Amino acid sequence: MKTIVELQDVRKSYGLGTLVETEVLHGINLAISEGEFAALTGPTGSGKSTLLNLIGLLEAPTSGRLQVDGVDIAGMADATLTALRGRSIGFIFQFHHLLPGFTALENVMMPSIIDLGWPTTEAKDRAMALLKQVGLQDAAHKRPSQLSGGMQQRVAIARALSLSPRLILADEPTGNLDTHSASEVFELLQAVNREHQSACLIVTHDPALAARCQRQIQIVDGQLLAEKAPAGPTR
Repeated sequence: MKTIVELQDVRKSYGLGTLVETEVLHGINLAISEGEFAALTGPTGSGKSTLLNLIGLLEAPTSGRLQVDGVDIAGMADATLTALRGRSIGFIFQFHHLLPGFTALENVMMPSIIDLGWPTTEAKDRAMALLKQVGLQDAAHKRPSQLSGGMQQRVAIARALSLSPRLILADEPTGNLDTHSASEVFELLQAVNREHQSACLIVTHDPALAARCQRQIQIVDGQLLAEKAPAGPTR
C-alpha cells in the first residue's frame, strides 16, 4: 500500500531563538498508508493539535522530514503548499465551519469552486452525489441553520471529499454531537474510508471510538507511545 503521510524524526519548537523557546514534538516517526483508519489520542497538551497541524500542512516542522502524498514539503513555496493541502487533504473539525449564507450543496461545492475559480456542472454533480452518499440529498438546498448538528457534520464530511483527497484529517469530529449522532458520524467516516480508500486520521478523546479504529496512535509529552492493537473488529 502507498504511504500517504510519513514523518521522520520530526520536531517542532515555538519561540525559536528566544528565552522561552519550547520544543513541543520530540523526534516523531510515523507513517500512515492508503486506506488506513487511525485514531490519534493523548491528554490535553500532549502535542496532538501540533502534530495534526503539521500533517495538515498548516505548520512546518522545525526539523526532520515530512512527506504528504509522496511529496517532501521541505522548502516548498507557500502557494505550492496551499495547492498540495487543498488537493490532497480533507479537513473535518468538531465545529463544522459551514458557511451560513450558502446551502448544503454550495458548501460541498466550495473546495471545487476555490480550486477552479468558478462553479462547474461537474462540481455540482459531484457535490450532489456526495450529499446522496451521506444521506442528505433531500437537504441539498437547505442552509446550515435549517440542519441538525449531525446533519451539518455530514455536510462537512461531504465537503471534505469534494476534491477526492488522499488523506482525511478529523479533529474531534463527534465531540460536539450527542451519542447517537456521534455513532452515526463515526460509522459514516468508516464507510467513506472503505469506499474511497482515503487514509483517515481521527483525533478523539473518546476511548470507545478510538478502540473501533484500525490503529491507535498515542502521543504523550510530544512523543509517540507504542501503538495499541484494536480490541475487536473495526468495521
